Amino acid sequence: MALPNILYIRLKAIFILFLFVFIVKNFKVNAQVSFTDNLFLGLNYQTGYILPEYQFVNYITNESFHAFDLCLTKATVGKTYWEQLYKYPYYGISFYHSSLGNDKVFGKEFAVTVFFKMDIIQKEKFRLYNRTGVGLGYVTRKFDIENNYLNVAVGSHINIHFNQRLGVGYKLNDNFELKSGLSFDHFSNANMSEPNLGINSTSVFAGLNYLIGNTTEKIIREPDAFTRESYVDAILSFGGKHTRALSAEVFFTSSFAIEWHYKINRSIHLGAGADVFFDSSIETLFHDSDRNYNTNDSFQTGLHISQSFVYDRFNIAFQEGVYIFLKEQIENYPVYTRGILKYRLSNRLSVRLAMKSHLHILDYPELGLGVRF
Repeated sequence: MALPNILYIRLKAIFILFLFVFIVKNFKVNAQVSFTDNLFLGLNYQTGYILPEYQFVNYITNESFHAFDLCLTKATVGKTYWEQLYKYPYYGISFYHSSLGNDKVFGKEFAVTVFFKMDIIQKEKFRLYNRTGVGLGYVTRKFDIENNYLNVAVGSHINIHFNQRLGVGYKLNDNFELKSGLSFDHFSNANMSEPNLGINSTSVFAGLNYLIGNTTEKIIREPDAFTRESYVDAILSFGGKHTRALSAEVFFTSSFAIEWHYKINRSIHLGAGADVFFDSSIETLFHDSDRNYNTNDSFQTGLHISQSFVYDRFNIAFQEGVYIFLKEQIENYPVYTRGILKYRLSNRLSVRLAMKSHLHILDYPELGLGVRF
């Protein structure tokens, strides 16, 4: 990206920043209840490199990576015991824009992500924190067999954007905080369109946080009694996937799982379970490779272990499984993995969004409904 373009982007972002502060401060004066207490407005600038995960990226990338994001961050004060348990974390929303190493091939990305931020070390003026965010991104250039055949990384305009940051903050005064750190960004379309290699970037960032309202006192509360116990979930999930042959067709997938969990403490649950998978693309892939197909070939079975991190009704889980009996027969993967975001609707019912993968190779997303016994 040329230097004049970077300066223009910075000036535009600063103008938006001051305009937003002016609006929310005037709202605060006129509103009976201020929503700006413990609310921060931040502006960050990133510079770094597109990661050469695939060799072709080295040949196509012709410039460094630049990005900026404007974010709103809300500090929790302990309204629930979960906030106190996680050391009064922050949550927020980020408006993100970046180059991708080659404007003509990869274009630029615009993204909106929601994030969760937690302090690792917290002192009077200094803190070390971790920030994790996920959302939707729009990429201006995608693969086209006639007009953009070099872009074999991005097959759709709409993608999932994931961000992970490790940062430090230094408090200048009651309203301003300097921050800097390392950022990892990834986007891809969860195998809903081909190609789907995605693009990864790593960068350093620096920015400024501004406290719009006032800082309120943190609430300290006694926790309820905790009892170590186990429970069982039954989950039925549905999804869809593309094959690896640039096909426009979406194939139906589904799975059923039984999982046993044990509560180590309030925030960590360990578990184990069994899975049955159905993948309708298997039949087509067998026929394309002139292999004899049986109905059982579309099914896979396996056993898994899991680690869950609980925050109130939310649950982030990771599963590592191995195929047994009915195995994966297209690429002959021996193991599978899942990343899961679960929300508990009630004591019995939950919904979850999962991404099934074979290590770093994404397979397909799933949306599921769970019942607890």
